[in-house]
Amino acid sequence: MSAADLADAPRRQSSLARRIAMHVLLILLALGMLYPLLWMIVSSLRDNSAIFSDASLALRNLSLDNYARGWDAQQNSFATYFGNSFLITGLAIVANIAACSLTAYAFARMTFRLKALFMAILLGTIMLPEHVTIVPQYVLFSELGWLNTFLPLTVPKFFATEAFFVFLIVQFMRGIPRDIDEAAALDGCGPFQTYSRIMLPLITPALATTAIFSFIWTWNDFFRPLIFLTDNSLFTVPLAVRLFADIGGTDWGALFAMSVLSLLPIFIFFVFGQRYLIRGIATTGLK
Repeated sequence: MSAADLADAPRRQSSLARRIAMHVLLILLALGMLYPLLWMIVSSLRDNSAIFSDASLALRNLSLDNYARGWDAQQNSFATYFGNSFLITGLAIVANIAACSLTAYAFARMTFRLKALFMAILLGTIMLPEHVTIVPQYVLFSELGWLNTFLPLTVPKFFATEAFFVFLIVQFMRGIPRDIDEAAALDGCGPFQTYSRIMLPLITPALATTAIFSFIWTWNDFFRPLIFLTDNSLFTVPLAVRLFADIGGTDWGALFAMSVLSLLPIFIFFVFGQRYLIRGIATTGLK
């Protein structure tokens, strides 16, 4: 070993010690953040008498009785509520991908009058709190006879009302060379053919990001279904879990069990789509 290596050895050891300390700290912070979730999962498998008497994560005397009891504890089984949530969420994903990508293509690749103004108005809607627009929306949907149906939760999304996704896809499309559009035009493709045959395959990461966020936001949405839905058979999973908290009394085990089930679709969807999510976010806006 040379003299230079010997001189650098203390510095390398210090750097290694700092990295180890940083990783240990990050692991402890991660465990602290995950503890409430892990405790809820373990508690969903415990008897009610043992839930608040044991704060550990020890797996002792576990049972699935809470899941069986909570599944049919309400007027309708949770299968109905899960079906409603999957229907609304599925339509929201399709609507956001189709409408927002088509709108983004117009803003990113086409030229028309007042384009900058319309884009500014669209982005301005992101800054509006949902509570500001909910009253006029309620009045409008009431006049249309859409209250207590899924229409207020799904139809508006087919008109590209999610400005965030439009902006996300616009930024992604701007990173694609315009030579592709020119080559498509030379081959006889019109704007819609260029969008459907060429642009859509190229923006798959952005569309995957849109689908993942649409799923998470729509699945977790509590406020809008609470406003527009009154029939128990039309309730979504978040509404059903909240209602269970009111009628379930002290049956914490069943409540935790249904809460765990409500998180499973989000976890599964994210695990299978995280590769596209990271790629879409990392490359959005890059030239």
